[in-house]
Amino acid sequence: MGFYRFLFCCILCLGCTTIAWPQHATNTITIAFGSCNDQFKAQPLWDDVIAAKPDLWVWLGDNIYADTDDMQQMQRYYRHQLQHPGYKQLLQTCPVTGTWDDHDYAGDNADKHFPHKKVSQQLFLDFMHVPDDAPVRSQEGIYRSFDLEKAGRKVKILLLDDVYHRDPLRDVLGLYLPNNKGDVLGEAQWQWLERELTNSDADIHIIASGLQVLPTSSSFTNWSAFPVARRRLLNLIHQTDPAVPIIISGDRHVGELSKMEFPDRPYPLYEITSSGMTHYREAKRAGNRHRIGEQVGALNFGVLQISWTNNSPTITMQVRGDNGKLYLQQTHHYYSDSTTQR
Repeated sequence: MGFYRFLFCCILCLGCTTIAWPQHATNTITIAFGSCNDQFKAQPLWDDVIAAKPDLWVWLGDNIYADTDDMQQMQRYYRHQLQHPGYKQLLQTCPVTGTWDDHDYAGDNADKHFPHKKVSQQLFLDFMHVPDDAPVRSQEGIYRSFDLEKAGRKVKILLLDDVYHRDPLRDVLGLYLPNNKGDVLGEAQWQWLERELTNSDADIHIIASGLQVLPTSSSFTNWSAFPVARRRLLNLIHQTDPAVPIIISGDRHVGELSKMEFPDRPYPLYEITSSGMTHYREAKRAGNRHRIGEQVGALNFGVLQISWTNNSPTITMQVRGDNGKLYLQQTHHYYSDSTTQR
C-alpha cells in the first residue's frame, strides 16, 4: 500500500507548478537523468541511480523502443517498462518526469509527419503519470516546465519537445546535411520557451533536450542538422540571460560533457549528455569540438548535484555507470554576481 501512496504523491507533485521537499532534507539538490532504454534489454543501472539518492529523475528520450505505428503495441511496451522491478523501485523513491525522442515517439528519425503523434503524446504522458487535466494534455507537443524548490532555492526544469514539430532530416548516404529551412520546436514552443526564460526567477535553469545541442557533427543526429534553429536556441538563451542555464541531453548512446564560451558572459554554457542505459556505442575522439574530457562508451546515467554557499551555487556534473563507476566529473562554481539575471 505504501508504494501506491507514494506514487500518488509523485503524480500530484508533477501535476503542479512547483515540487517542494521537506525542510529537514539536505540542502543539495540532486537530479539524475538518462536515455536510450530498451524495455526488453537488461537494465542494470537502476540500483546505481537509486543509490545516488536523486530528488528527481528526468528521462531524456528513447525511454522505450517502440518503433511502431501500432499504438496498442506502444502502450504494451510502456506497460512492460512500468513493471520492471528496478524502475518500480525508483518510482518509490523520487518523482519522475522527462521528454522523448524518436524511438518512443514513433520510430527512427521520425518527425512532424508521424500520423499517430497525438495518440503517441497521450501514451507518453500516461507513462509519465501526468494528470488527465494537465494543460500539456491538450497542446500539440509534450513541452512543459516546472520548478523544484528546496531550502529556499529554485531550479526550473524546461522539457523541450524536439520531435513533434521537427522538420525532416536531410539524410544523404548516412550523413545528416544541414536543413537550413528546417525547424525543430515549432513557433508555439519557441514562444513558450522565450516566456519561460524571460519571466523566470529561478536560481538554476535545466534545459532538457532529446537531441544534443552543442555538438555539431553531421555523422549523427543533433540540433546542428537544423542550423537556423540551433542558432535561434543559443541566441535565445544568450539574450534572455536566465540564471545559470545548463543543457542535459540524450540520444547518442555515449556519455560526454560539452562546453561553449560566450565572450560577454561570466560563465560558459555546459551540456551533459547521458546515453544509453541499456546499450552503447564505442567511444570516439572526434565529432565534438566542444567536448570536455573523453567520451564514455559504456552504460551510463547523468547526475547534477547543486549546492549553495551563501548565494553562490556550485554544480557538479557527472556521468556515472554500473557498480558505482564514475566516468566523468566537472564542477563549476558560480559566483553570486554572475548568476543575477539582467
